[in-house]
Parts: sequence; C-alpha cells; structure tokens
Amino acid sequence: GIGYEISPQAQEYAQQENGSARLKYILAEDFLADGKHADISMAIDVFEHVEDAFTFLRNMKKKADCAIFHIPLDISVQSVLRVKPILQARASVGHINYYTKETAQALLEDTGFEIIDWHYTAGAIDLAASWKAKLASLPRRLLFMIHKDFAVRLLGGYSMLVLAKARP
Repeated sequence: GIGYEISPQAQEYAQQENGSARLKYILAEDFLADGKHADISMAIDVFEHVEDAFTFLRNMKKKADCAIFHIPLDISVQSVLRVKPILQARASVGHINYYTKETAQALLEDTGFEIIDWHYTAGAIDLAASWKAKLASLPRRLLFMIHKDFAVRLLGGYSMLVLAKARP
C-alpha cells in the first residue's frame, strides 16, 4: 500500500518504523491540492488548527472515500468558566477553533461527511504517568464512568475519534 504524509518529519519516521516494507510513504505536502485519491484519509488533531475548517474538510472529503478524525474537545463548562485552558490551547498547541462533541459532529456533517462511528479518547490528564496527575484526574474519570457525555461537557479533558464516510 501507499501512504501519503504531509509532514516531512512524520513521513521520515513512518518510513523508518515500517519494518515490513509493505507500505510506502510518499511526502505530499499539499495532498489536498494534487490529483491523488486515497481509500482513507486521516486528520489527527488537524482541523482545530485550520483557519477555514469548512473549506479544508470539503476538500478533504474529495480526497478519500472514508476519513478518520481525532478532534480535541476544548469546550467544556470548566474551560469556559476558567478561560485559561482555552487560551493555553491557543498559545501552546495553536488551536484556533474549539469544539464540543456536538459542534464537531455538526461540522463534519455540514461539510459532507456521514459519521459511521465515534468514541471518546482520553486526554493528557488521564494519560499522565505521575501519581499526582492520576489522583487529580480521579474525579473526571469517575464521572466519565457514570455519564460520559456529562463528564466531557462539564469537565472537558477528552477528545473524540471519528470514522466518517464521504457523502457523494
């Protein structure tokens, strides 16, 4: 198979890690602009950085039959009340668009994707290695076990992984 990567560093890493050599990685810095088509495309933590997410996603829809998205869910009651988490996401990792589960799903549907499946993924707080961080994330994890949507909407700290099909 062939994989296209837009990041030179990621393309080099993928090629080095591909021990079976069954997959060839091609650097395509502007994959959306060229004539290539793929069976599946992935945008992992991407469109929250893109100035015009609507145009980006409409163009991406034309490039593959299916897509996988990983979307940080930066908007929560806690993040809105505190404001600092949103500003930190903007300053430290360059997020310029912020989503809830519902607004991310609506954006995908508005740009021509049909959501096949999705689920929440743990954020950095839940994945932290230190015992202090694990202890601090305990209320979030407990509430998440009781009611996922409410926990994410109230406390944040999660992302979502989405499998979507490009609608004709």
